[in-house]
Amino acid sequence: MSDPVVRFGIGVSNAVRDIPQTLDIVAQVDQAGLDHFSVSDHPYLGRLLDAYSVIGFALGRTARINGMVNVTNLPVRPAPMLARAVTSLSALSGGRIVLGLGAGGSWDDITRLGVKRLSGAEAVRAFEESFTLIRSLTGGGSPVTFDGEFYHVDRLEPARIPAPEIWTGSVGRKSLAVTGRQADGWIPGHAADWLSTRYRESRPIIDEAAAAAGRDPSAVATIFNFPGRMSPTPLAVTRDEDGRWLGGSVAQWVEELTGAVLEHRAGGFTYFPTGDVPVERASAVWAQEVVPGVRDALAKLAADRP
Repeated sequence: MSDPVVRFGIGVSNAVRDIPQTLDIVAQVDQAGLDHFSVSDHPYLGRLLDAYSVIGFALGRTARINGMVNVTNLPVRPAPMLARAVTSLSALSGGRIVLGLGAGGSWDDITRLGVKRLSGAEAVRAFEESFTLIRSLTGGGSPVTFDGEFYHVDRLEPARIPAPEIWTGSVGRKSLAVTGRQADGWIPGHAADWLSTRYRESRPIIDEAAAAAGRDPSAVATIFNFPGRMSPTPLAVTRDEDGRWLGGSVAQWVEELTGAVLEHRAGGFTYFPTGDVPVERASAVWAQEVVPGVRDALAKLAADRP
């Protein structure tokens, strides 16, 4: 069996006031060889830039890195138009797009945009429909007619661009099952990591749903949103009383993440800088020291295997 692919990314701000910082960080981590950058999707907040506008602009200024909305607020971005957006970005960037997808969470905010409120069960059913529709509108082929519960299209020509990978932000049991049946990756909610109760209780639901659908559960990678402090010196304690990661030195980060891959099936990490180190500096340490350190450690362990 081949070694798993581990993705390393960074979360950046899409606040209007942070535009120069965000663009500088994305350019920096692109040059350093990170796999992806991500922004959040809260279009009801005027202080934030539109997520897909940020992604498109930043991809136009980079050469290798993938862009992702972490995660797309599906109720405000209907699936047919979302399919057009991601295939357009893929065509313009040479395929450098990952589709992060969520069923919608903050419905009081979502409805302020004029979107009809859905129940939790309805939102999950619309979420699953979106996978079918988005994938049918990619990769070319015959015109698509789709008459679902929530989406209806009539003889719509698919884009000739292949579908991107789809990573979800599923939290509830039914949504997690959709992830198991449909998705390529899962981002645990609330920055839960591999030692959290949320991960231990949620991942088996994904695996069971994948197996029931005839899929290999390992086909759904877990990519963790992972905040923490980059300390110039080792910390005496790297996790708090609740077990949440606080951060540490480069060596402590490398040890923690290498163990997460080897012992807990981690498929990737999206880093969010926290603490007293400036965001630009923490991002540089992540991209130029921690990520290469983890990659080297994993490569050496693979080479040492008989």
